[in-house]
Amino acid sequence: MPSQNKPQVWFLTGSQALYGEDTLAQVAGQSLEIQRLLAASGRLSAELIGKPVLTEAASIRRLLLEANADAECVGVIAWMHTFSPAKMWIGGLSALRKPLLHLHTQLNEALPWQSIDMDFMNLNQAAHGDREFGHVLTRLAVPRKTVAGHAADPALVGRIDAWARAAIGADHLRGLRLARFGDNMRDVAVTEGDKVEAQLRFGVSVNTYGVNDLVELVDGVSEKDTDRLVAEYAEAYEVVPELTERGARHESLRYAAKVELGLRQFLGEGGFGAFTTNFEDLGGLRQLPGLAVQRLMADGYGFGGEGDWKTSALLAAVKAMGEGTGRGTSFMEDYTYHFGPGEPKILGAHMLEVCPSIAAARPSCEIHPLGIGGREDPVRLVFDAAPGPGVVLGLADLGDRFRLVANEIDVVPPDEPLPGLPVARAVWRPSPSLATSAESWITAGAPHHTVLTQAVPLETLRDFAHLLGVELLVIDDATTGPGFADRIRWNQAYYRLAQGF
Repeated sequence: MPSQNKPQVWFLTGSQALYGEDTLAQVAGQSLEIQRLLAASGRLSAELIGKPVLTEAASIRRLLLEANADAECVGVIAWMHTFSPAKMWIGGLSALRKPLLHLHTQLNEALPWQSIDMDFMNLNQAAHGDREFGHVLTRLAVPRKTVAGHAADPALVGRIDAWARAAIGADHLRGLRLARFGDNMRDVAVTEGDKVEAQLRFGVSVNTYGVNDLVELVDGVSEKDTDRLVAEYAEAYEVVPELTERGARHESLRYAAKVELGLRQFLGEGGFGAFTTNFEDLGGLRQLPGLAVQRLMADGYGFGGEGDWKTSALLAAVKAMGEGTGRGTSFMEDYTYHFGPGEPKILGAHMLEVCPSIAAARPSCEIHPLGIGGREDPVRLVFDAAPGPGVVLGLADLGDRFRLVANEIDVVPPDEPLPGLPVARAVWRPSPSLATSAESWITAGAPHHTVLTQAVPLETLRDFAHLLGVELLVIDDATTGPGFADRIRWNQAYYRLAQGF
């Protein structure tokens, strides 16, 4: 299930014994000051854990092996305060399995022009030491992010946090267990994929369970627990009269509550952080899970419709990356277009399963026919998505690799009310235009199921793809159709060559 513990990033400072104890004491003090500057910003999503100054190969390797083994550590930041000969880092870096950020900074923001001397130069020479360190990182082909600037600069802190959030997402995937209730929708290509390769690449474990295993738990939910959850619905949402206690459809709301409680029990007991459902395989369920899925997503669980485990895993990771931002992330699907009049837009939704974390206002809890799945009318939350910038992200299995495609968007209010569309939905303007966005997305072979996030910016998603070693194609304001097609061709050559012969 989603973690409640704040993850840790270890802060490592490099130097060497040649400088002597007095200088190393100053190095340690300045390292602590840098850590305090970063932490004092209040913008880091991970706890910064300082480590003793590293001056020789054995202690470096030992510490990096400890980082690998520590479940709370999601990554390490390395700063070469003085000149730290990088050959002594080779053994440790070769063993490192956690994400690395190379911080290129110094404690002083401005040079003390009138008083600067060689003692100052010898102490404050990260400009020297970090270049040595970067050389060995490149020689070893160590994946990393390099960030340069002063630790008091909000832009620098933001870039560090983007990487930290990406490391949190990658770490979340490595331990993720995903439950599929039934298989994927029949005859659909893009929801298929290599689950063994996904576990090798991402760490996520994907397994299928019979829907009636869930039904048994749903049918066993007590009336007392159902009463409690129904009361919670009344507090959180605008419940339509027919679903209230005296309404004609109240029993449908109670059954939706039992589905949620059964799902929570199944996922909690199995340690699952993500799941899928499929309207072609509902077993003894009386409703397609709608309200339950929406609320579980709001609590950080990944979800994919029609058995789409790749999108479910991706959603779980993006949820983890966006935790604490106050902005939302949801399962989504491009449904239909508005080509005009006015600016072209996309209307996104999914039968029932859109996360209320992206809602613009208090959702309405309603019941309507679905016309698919052959079950009772399902209960769902209905709302419009909050306006603002975001990213739509999709994950596809191309056979020889996984591909992420990201499109920068602006979520906007609907041009007019949608009284005849009783589902949660989002309307957005894709960059650079609807036509170029759609053509590029389709040319990339990207999926129709996506993750829409207003919580995780593109820089974090770039870092996330880099940490996982996964191809990322970005559609933004600078994208052109021919240029995007060329990028796909160049990437094809690169990834074929990178796999070797």
